[in-house]
Amino acid sequence: MIAETGRAVRRRRSEGVRAPRGLSGVLAGGLVALASAVCVAQWLAGTSGRPGPGMATVVGHVVAALAAVVLQLAAERPLGRSAALASWSVLVITAGVLWFGWWA
Repeated sequence: MIAETGRAVRRRRSEGVRAPRGLSGVLAGGLVALASAVCVAQWLAGTSGRPGPGMATVVGHVVAALAAVVLQLAAERPLGRSAALASWSVLVITAGVLWFGWWA
């Protein structure tokens, strides 16, 4: 009976950790895709002589995507609170990129 209870508690904890890790993984992948799209847009604008997003925007998106991927790798390690902090940091970086790069 005690072993069953221990397994149930462990399973609930792992499900509670899996959701933020999964969300942060999706967001990190989205930032990589967004950074790639901004790089392609800058390249196309440069080759056609039109104004593009600008190098500051490209660099900001690439740095944010790299930071998100590194944090996601840290979140995938079973390190307890530091893994949860890494997952939530990916969310904060994504919100920052969307706010300052697209909505503001």
